[in-house]
Amino acid sequence: MQGYIEQNKDKFLSELLDLLRIPSVSADTKFKDDVRRAAEFVADKIKEAGADFVEICETAGHPIVFGQKILDKALPTVLVYGHYDVQPADPYELWDSPPFEPVVKDGKIYARGSCDDKGQFYMHIKAFETMMATNSLPCNIKFMIEGEEEIGSDNLGIFVKANKERLNADVILISDTAIIANDIPSIDVGLRGLSYLEVEVTGSNRDLHSGVYGGAVANPINVLSKMIASLHDENNHITIPTFYDDVVDLTAEERAAMALTPFNLEAYKADLGIDEVMGETGYTTLERASIRPTLDVNGIWGGYIGEGAKTVLPSKAYAKISMRLVPNQQSDKITALFTRYFESIAPAGVQVKVRPHHGGEPYVTPTDSIEYRAAEKAMEEAFGKKPVPTRGGGSIPIVALFEKELGRKTILMGFGLDTDAIHSPNEHYGLFNFYKGIETIPLFFKYYALACQ
Repeated sequence: MQGYIEQNKDKFLSELLDLLRIPSVSADTKFKDDVRRAAEFVADKIKEAGADFVEICETAGHPIVFGQKILDKALPTVLVYGHYDVQPADPYELWDSPPFEPVVKDGKIYARGSCDDKGQFYMHIKAFETMMATNSLPCNIKFMIEGEEEIGSDNLGIFVKANKERLNADVILISDTAIIANDIPSIDVGLRGLSYLEVEVTGSNRDLHSGVYGGAVANPINVLSKMIASLHDENNHITIPTFYDDVVDLTAEERAAMALTPFNLEAYKADLGIDEVMGETGYTTLERASIRPTLDVNGIWGGYIGEGAKTVLPSKAYAKISMRLVPNQQSDKITALFTRYFESIAPAGVQVKVRPHHGGEPYVTPTDSIEYRAAEKAMEEAFGKKPVPTRGGGSIPIVALFEKELGRKTILMGFGLDTDAIHSPNEHYGLFNFYKGIETIPLFFKYYALACQ
């Protein structure tokens, strides 16, 4: 099997670069045709790899690619999930090379989607090809690769509920997370949930001259800024009443175990170009970024932002806000809490609207299951070191839905690095990580099939 991978490294990379050239930005309608083109590319490659059935499934939004290879219905089945859509690449001027013209340098692939998630889900297609070519696929495999993960996976949820029989599997395998380092493998055993929304503050019925009206009427940008600032106290604790009521705190023993995870604070700060970290008092940096809920402004705008000066009081101001959630918080409940509270703190003279966008639930997977142990053995064999179980700070909203609707656990066997700049300019993915994933995934199939015998 390793020989096949070595012989086809250039081909595997060339195909991935072709996929990365497709600007499959799901959030922007001007890329709609490109998103479709990416789906067609993925479908073709799954079929070429050896699937006996592949379909591009239409939804109310972007399509879902489904494929499968059923060797024997008596064998266990692994369902591979991934997403071919990517985040917007803006601001383009901050990229060192065009985001959809992939460049390989210093052992890394630079392009939007290289790590999140094209490079990672494509490993599974190439691992499948490798197992088929070497006659070593030990169990059935299904693929479900969607095009709306970056905008909430709303239509995938509908698809899953309507296709439970088609998606029937024994375990779900996802590579859309990170390892600690290339010499410290890890497996995420938890994800944070998400509540994402947009707020609008309106003052006067039109933009006003700041000299004529300044100081006499509410300025929506000033008001919005104060409202947002009030959402955290001096200890960076979120001030929304009852926000923390459902949070499950880790025990002292669990926190002590988590503290054993290798982490260099000075290297962390150096990588980010910051002098100091910031966050909720009483928690470490690792804890703040994984087991604690958050509230962050992802964008804020209003008024005049063009070249030169325009002295106006804007009629409106806007912000996009995300809240990362932890077990047992529920996204709908948190969205409702935020909405009521944000509306309640608006001063007289302005009107406030809160528009929910999308959300997802937190997720924790056990480390004593045959699925986790198979992943653990696979990574230990591939990396020569036992992986560390970690909690991820990001969100994959569909994971909790998989368990609810399909009744199956998910293994989060990612190969990216936290330094890969996902969602940022100059996103990249290591060649080592890409090839190591292709090497490790067949080992998971091997150990999982053995455990199921």
